[in-house]
Amino acid sequence: MTDLPTSAEATSVVLSALGTEVTVEPQRGCRLASLRVGGTELLRQGPKYGAFVMAPWCGRTAQGRFRNGGEMFQLPLNEGASRPEAGGGPHAIHGTVRDAVWRQAPGATGTKASFTYDLTDPWPWEGRVTQVVELAEDGGSLTLRLAVETFDVSFPAQAGWHPWFLRNLGQGGEDVRIDFSPEWQEERDEDHIPTGARIEPRPGPWDDCFGMPGGVDVTLTWPSELSLRMTSRAEYVVVYDEPEEAVCVEPQSGPPNGLNSHPRQVTPLDPLELTTTWSWQRL
Repeated sequence: MTDLPTSAEATSVVLSALGTEVTVEPQRGCRLASLRVGGTELLRQGPKYGAFVMAPWCGRTAQGRFRNGGEMFQLPLNEGASRPEAGGGPHAIHGTVRDAVWRQAPGATGTKASFTYDLTDPWPWEGRVTQVVELAEDGGSLTLRLAVETFDVSFPAQAGWHPWFLRNLGQGGEDVRIDFSPEWQEERDEDHIPTGARIEPRPGPWDDCFGMPGGVDVTLTWPSELSLRMTSRAEYVVVYDEPEEAVCVEPQSGPPNGLNSHPRQVTPLDPLELTTTWSWQRL
């Protein structure tokens, strides 16, 4: 099989197998711009949507401030620009890589491609984020792998994905249903920052983080059309189903504000690695 182009100037990379097509846009945060199964689009379209990477933190970092050891660091505040309707803030939200230009690594095939982004300002340390996108040869599943590594100095980090799935597939069927069984819900304040308390899961609509210590396992079902199961060894998932057009199910390595509440140190010998697999079937 002929390797795909490796030019950093590529605007999109398309992976395909047996009726499934995935489009990755390295110049727009290495987001999945499209996931089409048998010609049916599953992701909300638009430059801010698809499915983007969150790194080196996920969700909101309160007031953009966090500590590493005894030193305090300040991140740019972008909550208002991201979601003015949410209220609260200001905070730093969703990391630094979702709008960055990534590079495609050599060795891609028609079903697998790797991409990298070297961390720089405003992140205080040098490091690299890698995403591997792999479509199964039978076209029935997609595996995404993330790694955050440091070039030298250890630092706290998080990683995850923020997919926007269409609420309705536009073929006359019912809206999507979300099924999962979390052990707890993170209580949050008016600014959507977890308080540190864990509560019994409450009914939606949600813009909330849930704990699944056995690993994320969520099923999205468009009745009589398609079922998609998302799994990951990650123990946290944010579910955001308030918008009219889409729902978001976000596997991530820690809760919002995790740089403060659940710091995970990335060291030269211990990168942060995370995987999620989405598998689907027609109903």
